[in-house]
Amino acid sequence: MNRRASLALLMGKEKKTISKLTTATTVTNTFALYTGAWGVEQAAHLLRRTTFGPTYAQMKQATSDGLDATISLLFESQPLPAEPIYYNFENDPNIANGESWVDEPTNNAISGLNGARKRSLQGWSFKTIRESGMNIREKMLLFWHNHFVVADTNDSRFQHRYMTLLRENALGNFKELVELITIDPSMLQYLNGTQNSKNAPNENFSRELLELFTIGKGDAAGPGDYTNYTEDDVVQIARALTGWRHFDIDDLTQVKAGYNANRHDTEDKQLSHRFNDVIITNGEENEYKTVIDIIFQKDEVARFISRKLYRWFVHFDITSDVEANIIEPMAQMLIADNYNVQPTLMALLSSEHFYDMSIRGCMITHPIDYLFKMVNTFELELNPDILEEYNILRRLFTAIVPLEMVLYAHPNVAGWKAYYQAPQFYKIWINAVTLPVRMNYSDALSEGYNVSGFQVKLNVLNFVASLDNPADPDDLITEIASILFAQPLVQEQVDSLKDSHGITNPEWQDEYLDYSTGNTSIEPAIESKLKGLVKTMLKMPEVYLM
Repeated sequence: MNRRASLALLMGKEKKTISKLTTATTVTNTFALYTGAWGVEQAAHLLRRTTFGPTYAQMKQATSDGLDATISLLFESQPLPAEPIYYNFENDPNIANGESWVDEPTNNAISGLNGARKRSLQGWSFKTIRESGMNIREKMLLFWHNHFVVADTNDSRFQHRYMTLLRENALGNFKELVELITIDPSMLQYLNGTQNSKNAPNENFSRELLELFTIGKGDAAGPGDYTNYTEDDVVQIARALTGWRHFDIDDLTQVKAGYNANRHDTEDKQLSHRFNDVIITNGEENEYKTVIDIIFQKDEVARFISRKLYRWFVHFDITSDVEANIIEPMAQMLIADNYNVQPTLMALLSSEHFYDMSIRGCMITHPIDYLFKMVNTFELELNPDILEEYNILRRLFTAIVPLEMVLYAHPNVAGWKAYYQAPQFYKIWINAVTLPVRMNYSDALSEGYNVSGFQVKLNVLNFVASLDNPADPDDLITEIASILFAQPLVQEQVDSLKDSHGITNPEWQDEYLDYSTGNTSIEPAIESKLKGLVKTMLKMPEVYLM
């Protein structure tokens, strides 16, 4: 992919070029196991899509290990991260800095308490991503966070519990996760489940349960009738879900759901022909499970979630060929495995289709991926003091807010538009406002900035020292490109980068060899050239593609 094509994909220009790029999934490869060449390019592609900011060492490890072993490593079970802690708040009489607040009730009488917990949660969220390594769980956590959207709560304990629920079930059973989410305190609060009672049924959650979380609308088939459900199904399912609150009525200090039988509609609920005219009878606190059982009897649930996984990990363009050759096999595998997600996702990431050249570089990096391409790939050093580490990570969290991807604050219940808004999809991430912000951000990390006396800066000398042949200008730039870019540079681009930054033979080879063998007097000159090179490469269109 050349620079012109990259810019076209990013900025939505040159429609003929975009058409060729964005319809590239109409290929002949299949869901069958990939048995082709396995090198750094394939390994890096897999890691970019499944982890946050893979390092060169991780790319080479995956290359050496091979596809099967790398897939196994990506899906290894991991312990839960340590709980978030206060890092800059001393007004809580029960919890000190450095201690967790997740089990301590909120107290609005304490000035600044809710804000301190929110800042802590933000720093903690980026800390878990920074430390996620060669494991897919945090990418799946972000997928579910965008699938089961919750927002609008001032109590960070709700959000921590919700994220823990997603993390614990990130690679587990989809149906079980839907059950857990249905009575999760955050979801009950966000989609008004807590107001859903027999005397005043609230349809917010029942509607999204069908439309966004499990089966999807399908095409309109008539007034109030869609391919997969009807408006009356929304009403009846809302009645079946009555009685739940986002707190236990016996203990308002704890974040846990509670069921109140007096608020539950005990009458029969008649579903439509879309659900075979089934009648839901009174099931009290377990009636919501009956609802989910009925929904999951429909195979379209498997196709719906398969499409969402495909758009998250592979490509937005689901053509008729992709639907038949990729989505349908995924759906059938999900059904056969009783909706256990891991086997199907492993098969997708091991498939012939996933490694087709048309898939590499077809995705625009979302803001969090973009950030951690610098933070993790360059192994950005942070203050070793954990309180200061939280401080820096929280600043990184807030710095990318203008890039329009904020954890715990989706624009609406459908999630981030890049994963559903046709025809733009991923191109939504890049526009005239966000592109300059990305460039300024990479410049700031390249130049470095001070946070409480600690210099936060990409260490280009250490990064380049990890390469195989940094003394050769062509190899230096080609290796950096193989780490940062999904597609290789052409020689014309390599030559331009060399000339622009004074990294040409024989001068560069002599200088770098002199420096690497102990001549520290030329370190500033070497660092200056490398910093300039990295700054330029971090602003090339190719860096925003994955």
